[in-house]
Amino acid sequence: MIMVVKEVIVVEGRDDAAAVKRAVDAEIIITHGFGITKETMRRIEFAQSRKGVIIFTDPDFAGEKIRNKISSSIKGCKHAFLPREEAVKDDDIGIENASPESIRDALSKVRSQPGVKNTVFSKRDLILNGLSGSPNSSERRSALGKILGIGYGNSKQFLNRLNNYGITRQEFEEALKKL
Repeated sequence: MIMVVKEVIVVEGRDDAAAVKRAVDAEIIITHGFGITKETMRRIEFAQSRKGVIIFTDPDFAGEKIRNKISSSIKGCKHAFLPREEAVKDDDIGIENASPESIRDALSKVRSQPGVKNTVFSKRDLILNGLSGSPNSSERRSALGKILGIGYGNSKQFLNRLNNYGITRQEFEEALKKL
């Protein structure tokens, strides 16, 4: 049985949209990369006001910039993150390379940004748990980001995601045990 997503999913390109359509039943808006027009932003804003929006961009620098552009302009969007290693094919990174199972898993771990900035975690938490400053920090952040559904990020991005996507101390501790 196919997973139905009630929110509108925002992706970067047509190939991403096709991959998402193979995985779930959902309405999709395509940004066409950085070229987000005012009309596309209006469509996303309208979708957010009516059904809600899930931003599901590629796990790369460009995808993060597009995610930030949309979420800074349109409040209340939800976020889905695909682990980088599940989005790579022949040195190409993108949602279009992910399996339907990976896409469904990412969409099942959607996160919302609370209206108030949360400061549960600090740099100290990252260092003490081997997520910053150790030889395998990057791999540990990638694995933990997958478990928590917040994706990969450098130390600063990861800390922001921990604090901005409502991760609780208990969720964090339980995810660390799974590493």
